[in-house]
Amino acid sequence: MKPDLSLRKRLIVINIMVPALVIFSILGGWAFTIFVAVVLLLATWELWRLFNKGFYSPSLLVMGIFVPLAVILRHLYEFKYSDAWLAALVLTAMLFHVLQQERGGKTAAIDFMITVGGTVYLGWLGSYAVSLRALENGLYWVVLVFPIISLADSGAYIFGRLLGKHKMLPRVSPKKTWEGYLGGILVGMLGGFALAALWNGPAPNVLAWHGLILGAVISILAPFGDYGESMIKRQFGAKDSGHFLLEHGGFLDRMDSSLWAAVIGYYVIILLTR
Repeated sequence: MKPDLSLRKRLIVINIMVPALVIFSILGGWAFTIFVAVVLLLATWELWRLFNKGFYSPSLLVMGIFVPLAVILRHLYEFKYSDAWLAALVLTAMLFHVLQQERGGKTAAIDFMITVGGTVYLGWLGSYAVSLRALENGLYWVVLVFPIISLADSGAYIFGRLLGKHKMLPRVSPKKTWEGYLGGILVGMLGGFALAALWNGPAPNVLAWHGLILGAVISILAPFGDYGESMIKRQFGAKDSGHFLLEHGGFLDRMDSSLWAAVIGYYVIILLTR
């Protein structure tokens, strides 16, 4: 039997990204905020590059300013100035692309929408990682929510490879199957339950059934973040979003579902711990 290179890639990436996430989560504060901002900046460059190769010209400058600004504001003020951030983003992006069209740009209107949409996608959603860490017992919630994604992804791949027959969304991601999706949910639920039971010792408010519910909800919904990135890559015929992780792809490839998981996990935890 041929060696499973795709699974090996997944395991290598998990071995790189998860320890980094754990280390910066333990450090917390500005260290974690800067870590999130840097990862999101790298993903921003990859997203810009995808559209740029497709002959669009979103503003890397605007995206590069407002994505980390969203993370910093979330760290300093939580959601207090999110409306001001969004208003400033829209106005700045529109001004930039009006001037772009005046200089002869042919896709300025679409570029404006890409700049705003891409910044909200990465900056707004990505900032929920900081909000998650800021919760009571935030360290343990972070190292519960994000590993669930890795577990569900690996489970989906293994079940899909062994049992997969029925395509889920073949036009968007032709290799993904319903069998893999359901297997990922099962592994995500069991993994969430086990991790939450483990964290219950140092963090008594993190209960095993919290992990089971988080595992279920995240494993059901977050894979559509992966489909969303596949949608973008497929439009431009790209296999990976970048090469920061060498043959393992880019940061955007590795965090597509995590963006969804951060948002979903944050609000599920608030509901569970009221």
